[in-house]
Amino acid sequence: MAVYEFKLPDVGEGLTEAELVTWLVEVGDTIKVNTVVCEIETAKSLVELPSPYAGTVSRLMVSPGEMVAVGTPIIAVSSGADADLVGAAGVDPESAPDGESEIDHPAADRAVEPGMVGSPAPRADGATPTLVGYGPRTAVTSRRARRAATAAPIEVTSPTAEAPPPAPVPAPTAVTAPASPPVGANGAKALAKPPVRKLAKDLGVDLALVTATGPGGTISRDDVEQHAAGSGPAGETAQTTATGSGPAPGQRETRIPVKGVRKMTAQAMVSSAFTAPHVTEWVTFDATKTMRLVRRLREDRAFADVRVSPLLVVARAVCLAARRTPEINATWDEAAQEIVLKHYVNLGIAAATPRGLVVPNVKGADALSAVDLAAALGELTAVARSGRTQPADMAGGTFTITNVGVFGVDAGTPILNPGESAILAMGAIRKQPWVVGNKVRPRWVTTLALSFDHRVVDGQQGSQFLADVASILESPGRALLF
Repeated sequence: MAVYEFKLPDVGEGLTEAELVTWLVEVGDTIKVNTVVCEIETAKSLVELPSPYAGTVSRLMVSPGEMVAVGTPIIAVSSGADADLVGAAGVDPESAPDGESEIDHPAADRAVEPGMVGSPAPRADGATPTLVGYGPRTAVTSRRARRAATAAPIEVTSPTAEAPPPAPVPAPTAVTAPASPPVGANGAKALAKPPVRKLAKDLGVDLALVTATGPGGTISRDDVEQHAAGSGPAGETAQTTATGSGPAPGQRETRIPVKGVRKMTAQAMVSSAFTAPHVTEWVTFDATKTMRLVRRLREDRAFADVRVSPLLVVARAVCLAARRTPEINATWDEAAQEIVLKHYVNLGIAAATPRGLVVPNVKGADALSAVDLAAALGELTAVARSGRTQPADMAGGTFTITNVGVFGVDAGTPILNPGESAILAMGAIRKQPWVVGNKVRPRWVTTLALSFDHRVVDGQQGSQFLADVASILESPGRALLF
């Protein structure tokens, strides 16, 4: 029997380390190739790692919450001759022997995000095993009878006959196995999907105290959020913060480790603020016609299956106005000393999530119809709120919109997303007295704030772009002129 060690791979964009958040398998479980074994938190997102090996989980080599460097072994999988790596032909290993029951994996019913492939550990003969990307989710077969056998030291053997003698592996007792699932408020095992467990961890909510209202007795996001707000179904109360439980009596300070998304955001903002010379301009205008358009679109059959909001119209206006001012949709190449104009708009939307600020972008937003753009914005927002935005979804942005209006804020001075030359802050849309002709009337009024890189964008260009966006929102019919 051979034992393979799966090393933490670089899931994209030069990852050097990640935090292991949750194990989705246990020692003794039988897994197939591409079975998701754990969740890791990188500097940008929460990522699921599929196993490149098939066999029985013999060791969990990293504890949840531990920071792990890329290339560090995280799990050991023992495999017989009939359950090896998927070869170049992509043939799945044989299924588990008769008599072993299969149990549903906690992540089995979630959609598979393509594009992320874990790198398998090198073979003893120097060759790199072939790794197939994300495939269908597979069930996990639990071999409870083999649990006791894992207490003994395991010898790692090479799958090739010419391999050097095997080296002993430390006993698995040195590794802390994941704790058993918590018991719910009704006395049964607390059932929750990984995104919900992650949310509970971020909010400092003990799942054992949450009353489940989801299908099949599962704990939903709403259950966790209501419990955190002190309005759970059973009247539970909880005082929590985004980093955990409230301070203990007499506690004067709380120290929060800077890691993951928060660490990446801090580094990016410092780099942007002290590299690109920022200039910010504001415009306040009458958005009443935009609000009327939003109301009409919500009643239109073509938009029946998508969410229509003022953000959709602003996004559309940005894409149109960028045609007249291409410098807004550009980047500064310091190494080449060039300004790179982008002839496409990958529109980023700043999203506040329990894990911090992320900026996923809609690829080719300028080429989408209004209906498709609305659908893309809705999907982008839903994925961001679930904490499952992937690194590829945040790469390659060319322009960003940050909607501070949802917090009741009128305007701000946003900091550029690194690599972009402009960012637009969208303020709250309020009913205010406004002069129309010679009369004062109640109108929907809002403020837009545009920050831009003065190395790339001159004041005239920034002003023209901002005025173009405002003119479209004042009178959406003007979009026909762009």
